[in-house]
Amino acid sequence: MPANCKSVIAGQNGPARSLSHDRRHRTMTDIRSGDWADRYAPRGLVPYIRLARLDRPIGTWLLLFPGWWAIALAAPHWPDWRLMALFGIGALTMRGAGCTLNDIIDRDFDAQVARTRVRPLPSGAVSVRQALVFMSLQLAVGAAVLACLDPLAIGLGCLVLLLIGTYPLMKRITYWPQFFLGLNFNWGALMGWAAATGRLDAPAFLLYAGGIAWTLGYDTIYAHQDKEDDVLVGVKSSALALGRRTRPWLCVFYAAALAGWAAAGAVAGMAWLFWVGLGLAGLQLAWQAALVDIDDPGDCLEKFRSNRWIGWLMLLACIAGHVV
Repeated sequence: MPANCKSVIAGQNGPARSLSHDRRHRTMTDIRSGDWADRYAPRGLVPYIRLARLDRPIGTWLLLFPGWWAIALAAPHWPDWRLMALFGIGALTMRGAGCTLNDIIDRDFDAQVARTRVRPLPSGAVSVRQALVFMSLQLAVGAAVLACLDPLAIGLGCLVLLLIGTYPLMKRITYWPQFFLGLNFNWGALMGWAAATGRLDAPAFLLYAGGIAWTLGYDTIYAHQDKEDDVLVGVKSSALALGRRTRPWLCVFYAAALAGWAAAGAVAGMAWLFWVGLGLAGLQLAWQAALVDIDDPGDCLEKFRSNRWIGWLMLLACIAGHVV
């Protein structure tokens, strides 16, 4: 499930507690009142837009980009635009289904936390039955997309369900749920390569490894938004594990990501423009690590969201490395 699908759950110390008083001024909800969904969408659809996080698309982009990179890197020239479109639809629906499942499971705890109590399920805007039907529809679309792919990609798509099913438990038992999120969110690198070539080769695994390190970095930044509440309810995260050591570890994570992507490009025989794009991505990652204020939730969210630029830069690099 995406990073911004995380909701506060009960830990070993009992039920979730509300946000502390000194934090209420800076975040009362993770839903933006008056956004495009409120202004333009039919009222009956708004709760479902919130459930699927269509109003907060950064998670979809972060799920989608590794698959797009692999499709572009595997292509002899231009990427297969049919595959790109299928992966786009798949990422949108599967991210929405994952978020819906997450909200169903954590609805009672979300109702006790100021940031999440206005979500559709705890607020009563959507019933559990309606949410289950909605999730089933999203899964059906995802299955239809999967059926259009190469048999190896279909097998990988089924296999990732094991990771999706276990990820929500990780924040209860380990301080590194971000690593398991990386295993989930970058699986598209393997699927994209398999869909484009019908096999798995070294560049796919190198892209995957680099993506896991990337996710460790950006989701650690994201987790710093909720570290106070995570302590209260017993939820674990890399933000709590690293604390004031976060900045140097961000440098380690992002350096590992760049190394994995560079190795993938080298093995795939990328031309010089790939390295230009990779260098620009490296500068953006350095900016994040150097300037993020881990005690400012707003800045953490800004730096987290800026990772869509990494996605676009790497995609352009993978395309340009073939066609120029």
